[in-house]
Amino acid sequence: MITKETQALVDEGIMLPLMEDFYTIQGEGFFKGTAAYFIRIGGCDVGCHWCDVKESWDAGVHPPTHIGEMVEKAAASSDTVVITGGEPLTWDMTLLTKSLRDKGCKTHIETSGAYKLTGEWDWVCLSPKKIKLPTEEVYAAANELKVIVFNKHDLKFAEEQAAKVGENCILYLQPEWSNREKMIPLIVDYVMKNPKWKVSLQTHKYLNIP
Repeated sequence: MITKETQALVDEGIMLPLMEDFYTIQGEGFFKGTAAYFIRIGGCDVGCHWCDVKESWDAGVHPPTHIGEMVEKAAASSDTVVITGGEPLTWDMTLLTKSLRDKGCKTHIETSGAYKLTGEWDWVCLSPKKIKLPTEEVYAAANELKVIVFNKHDLKFAEEQAAKVGENCILYLQPEWSNREKMIPLIVDYVMKNPKWKVSLQTHKYLNIP
């Protein structure tokens, strides 16, 4: 149980429930293959059944950590910092992103877009979920749209989502990892017939890195 004082700092974005942070290679989307520092924030109520980080959902089990501590560690490792979760927009990202930018870092976010877009971002990866759709402002800000494909119907959902983002947004279809053997042929065929889309793979899992 955290104190009221600590909860107030979390609500202001001065402290955030930190699940983990680490320096690795970005495995997905536009920046795949590039080095980046990841900050994984706890807390998510979107609840995708295939989520591979369900341990991130309960913010209460992840210690509230001062953003200054996160920023110092991140900036010492990389000039590109990816904020992920969980669902990071559960929390106010304003102070975290300002502090990272003050250190000369580029700020990237991976989000379902289900909550208000806070913070200053150099790159927004929007990965929408049917359970809780993105806000209009996140659609407008998205640099890349990454739709996870678990079944054939997800291709229809992908097109619905693509119609809502800006014309310069890069479109990706990514097979859900546990169902990849079935979905990869489907995605490959779809992208060849609809070349506005690109294929994204979780290359970090093939590389066996975080």
